[in-house]
Amino acid sequence: MNEKLQKDLTNFESLLEAVKLQGLDFLATLSARNTSTKALHQEPETLKIAGLGAFETLKLFNEKFEELIIASTGPRYWGFVTGGSTPAAIMGDWLSTIYDQNTQSVKGQGDISAAIEIETIKLLLNLFELPGDYIGGFVTGATMSNFTSLAVARQWIGKQTGKDFAKDGVSEKINILSALPHSSIIKSLAMLGLGSNNFRRVKVEEGNRESIDINDLETKIKELHGQPFILITSAGTVNTVDFDDMQAVSNLKEKYNFWWHIDAAFGAFAKCSPKHKYLLNGWEQADSITVDCHKWLNVPYESAVFFIREKYKVLQVETFQNSNAPYLGNPMENFNYLNFLPENSRRLKALPVWFALIAYGREGIQDIVENSIEMANHLGKFVESSEAFELLAPVRLNNVCFTLGGEENQSKVVVFLKNLNDTGKVFMIPTVYNGKNGIRASFVNWRTTKQDIEIVTSEMVNQISRIKENA
Repeated sequence: MNEKLQKDLTNFESLLEAVKLQGLDFLATLSARNTSTKALHQEPETLKIAGLGAFETLKLFNEKFEELIIASTGPRYWGFVTGGSTPAAIMGDWLSTIYDQNTQSVKGQGDISAAIEIETIKLLLNLFELPGDYIGGFVTGATMSNFTSLAVARQWIGKQTGKDFAKDGVSEKINILSALPHSSIIKSLAMLGLGSNNFRRVKVEEGNRESIDINDLETKIKELHGQPFILITSAGTVNTVDFDDMQAVSNLKEKYNFWWHIDAAFGAFAKCSPKHKYLLNGWEQADSITVDCHKWLNVPYESAVFFIREKYKVLQVETFQNSNAPYLGNPMENFNYLNFLPENSRRLKALPVWFALIAYGREGIQDIVENSIEMANHLGKFVESSEAFELLAPVRLNNVCFTLGGEENQSKVVVFLKNLNDTGKVFMIPTVYNGKNGIRASFVNWRTTKQDIEIVTSEMVNQISRIKENA
């Protein structure tokens, strides 16, 4: 065995203890850590003949990078709908690394990690009050969840005319309807060979909404004259968390032949709020659903799920099977995730979610969701009551979309946000809404409190004062 590797094996307990203590220190001081950092300008390391060993490598990492790691898992990072990891989720994630399982087969002499995944999927279906006739699986994020779901939808479209797109390739234009698809949907259409421009945009409802106009949708459906199509709807748009009318779409599904996909990356968790669960009434009729767990469930990154109707199991296997690998057996007889999703090699992504759901239960997840909604409303009320700012849309759930007050200040929005983020006390992202430069704050982190809102609003006022001073 390599000398450095042997030494690290001998000192394994001390190594893990050092990382544990460093991790605890990071988590204990998370609220005080900066939410943004300057660009990194350091000479990259060159690969040496002999390695440093683990202790010296940790020391080098700390010297070069540790202080630049931002608090993206902290209570005032309101940028990319980023949750923070709860204690139970971290436990599950550490064990996923230690056990180092390749989650695939349920039957046979392999490991049990796929059985854990299937149990976790059932727990999630229960959390979201969805029927049990969905097959689910864990992937890296909403992009791959959307990709997986739309890949099966593509196969379904082909079968409507007796074609096998998975084997023979896409041989015709596929009809796709959507109003405001997320960028990950567009990316998935490109990767699937369906074309990122190949969807017909449906109007959104009037009255400062981002939700699909059901009347325009049905008009466009009728124009297809019975051709099968894919409908992509949103359960939580990125700017204002608007929801398409799921019940109305469910009613249309009784009249027309289409595959219904819902992008509910973080909006699915509205189902955990008694006050907001109505937003998802009817979604149980969807053919496929995307949910991100590393958002509102607050588990470590690279954790998302797809739900696809079990009745499409054959289509799913046709799309993802390893057909030239006889050692894997018959994919229709022996359930194996190798044949149900894009990746052949996967870590046990389900375990942090299993830990979180078992540890905190329905009540704990509801508390996280309700707190995020409350914090969003606190910020929204501040914006609404201040002449310096303007709400661009109502606070519908957990996002606040706003801008600077007055048309004359539109050109100052980008500078205001840059200066605000540079304080390191908060991180929000720029957006454009209804033709206006705006700012989006998204609340999903379980640690966020009213004190955090006060810290940020105070800094927002300071930045406005500086703008006025420099005018």
